[in-house]
Amino acid sequence: MSGGGFDWRAFLGRWQAEWVPRADEDEDDGEGGEGAVSALGRAGAGEAVIAAAEERLGARLPASYREFLAVTDGWHVDETAGVYRLGGAADIDWFRDPYDVSPVYEDNLGDRPREEDVLLAGMWRRALRLETDSDMSHALLDPGDVGPDGEWALYVFKGWSGESPDRHPSFRAYMEAMYREFHSDRAESPDFVNATTRAQDARVEEARLLALRGRHEEAVALLEEAQSYGRPRTTALLNQLRHLKAPRSTCDYGGLVADPRYLPDLLPAQAMPRGYGGRRRDEAEGWLRMMVAREVERETAEAVWNGVRDGTHRYAPAGGWGRAVARAREAAEWGRTDEAWRMLRAALPAWEAPGPSLIAPIGLLADPVLGPLVTPERGREILATPRAGQPGPAPEPAPDLDPPGLAWLAERAADRLPWNGYRGVWIEGADPAGLAALIGEEGAELSAPTDPREASRNAPAPHEREGVELWEDRAVVAVGRTAQDWAFAFETHSHHRLNARFRSPAAAASAAGRAAVVWRDPVNRASPDSADHPAAFHLSVAEQGEELYAFTVRGTEAERSGAIPGALDPALLFRPEDSGQQREARVLTALHAELGLSLPRFALTEGRLRTFTTRSWTREPGDGEPFGYAYVTVGQPRR
Repeated sequence: MSGGGFDWRAFLGRWQAEWVPRADEDEDDGEGGEGAVSALGRAGAGEAVIAAAEERLGARLPASYREFLAVTDGWHVDETAGVYRLGGAADIDWFRDPYDVSPVYEDNLGDRPREEDVLLAGMWRRALRLETDSDMSHALLDPGDVGPDGEWALYVFKGWSGESPDRHPSFRAYMEAMYREFHSDRAESPDFVNATTRAQDARVEEARLLALRGRHEEAVALLEEAQSYGRPRTTALLNQLRHLKAPRSTCDYGGLVADPRYLPDLLPAQAMPRGYGGRRRDEAEGWLRMMVAREVERETAEAVWNGVRDGTHRYAPAGGWGRAVARAREAAEWGRTDEAWRMLRAALPAWEAPGPSLIAPIGLLADPVLGPLVTPERGREILATPRAGQPGPAPEPAPDLDPPGLAWLAERAADRLPWNGYRGVWIEGADPAGLAALIGEEGAELSAPTDPREASRNAPAPHEREGVELWEDRAVVAVGRTAQDWAFAFETHSHHRLNARFRSPAAAASAAGRAAVVWRDPVNRASPDSADHPAAFHLSVAEQGEELYAFTVRGTEAERSGAIPGALDPALLFRPEDSGQQREARVLTALHAELGLSLPRFALTEGRLRTFTTRSWTREPGDGEPFGYAYVTVGQPRR
């Protein structure tokens, strides 16, 4: 054991014993005759030889490099490492920047350079060159970059790459990295089996079991070490853990996507676009070719690609977990996303791995309805939940995502849409599947679950639809059920203004139960309280086909009808001294307290819901009423 606590003799002896040349390497490297490559090192240098080198150089060498030379006076690293051979004590010398690299780095320092950049700029002239054979690469020990332990940093400069050098905190760290690289380069060879490979494979299996027991952070540490040795399965296992921590990212699962055991989970996950924003069509062919190269049938790959892209893909595992997934999807499709997540959370322990290379329900992420429910916090909750029959404590549940009531509508952060109005219909105790028949246009049917924002944005204008009058205002609304058991039909982003010809759908909707209609006029963000167009807010409530009460407030003016409950009196809710947002928040809070109205924020802003097109919210202009319309399209065309 060396004085520094590292046993160079054991380390280098293990490397020597494990040496297997790559298939494309020659056993004779031209320096030592036949078998020279297999003899990785030479006899150690004595203290006198090392001291003589230090006297020649005018500097005492760092401890880890001195100890290395005492065990072997030079070392063959590897033909794939850039640096092929490290010289002995008599071979090393100062680098002296023969390529005149220093000025390039010095010129780029700027006015406030980082310490590491200053060190790198000065390294080239003061570094000690260690290699004697390389592929235009250099191993450079820097006496100006010294750690707390007195070790010099080692930089590997690949002159052909045009890249900045790789930094290692010490010579020992560099050699350990090269040993791992030696292993990684040979990991796919079936003949490369030794004590190190067996130990690392045991760590992979230990990590797999830890991951299934919910101890994913411990699993990551073991897998990252095994990955540095190139051990099989480590990348796919690590990517599953990383994918669940960043659910809207994309991860590569390599050849596992073609394995029938894992394909239903991993192939759709491989097809996921970042952020659920949709891959470009021109990406499809390249992706399909890559999957075919991994031995996935093209027809299968194409079906998965299209299903994930158009929202028709369904994650459908077997067993108790699969039944919970089906129930959760039904709840999520009607907007009850927190309820859906609780169903999934309760069933997670019943998830079963189809084989040893799957450690989590990754296929859930690619489901267009259920995937958005998995936030980074919930992804960590999945990872922390024991599953597949493994023991362990249940994690602290991630909090629900939907706030109660409607006040969140007034708190929405400004988005990139040019309008911020909204309108909706609520029907107490009704089946949301029947709303299209109550208030939908003729022949209206519920769509498949889709992004309600996209559906509203891409809805055709009246002049783009045959048989629709220019004065009509037909909304594309998302449908669902609230936690208080009201069915709702809601348009999250409306650009239509509340005008004198507004016709509330409350009476028609109330045939199925008490109905409420809310409409918030779009507000000009630049001047939200403009006198030319003050913000408008409407409420109407009906029952059994008859309107009970209603009010419309524009600025400080209120139109009212019927017996309005005191808690909803517009005179109390719309105080002139308050800002528009304060008034809006107050009335939305009152609607939740008085009527029990609420909306699922997550489903409307992040999820997928069924939609339909309503009848017109405005009546035909009467005699003498103005009739003039213009349609201008600004921005990108609809997809």
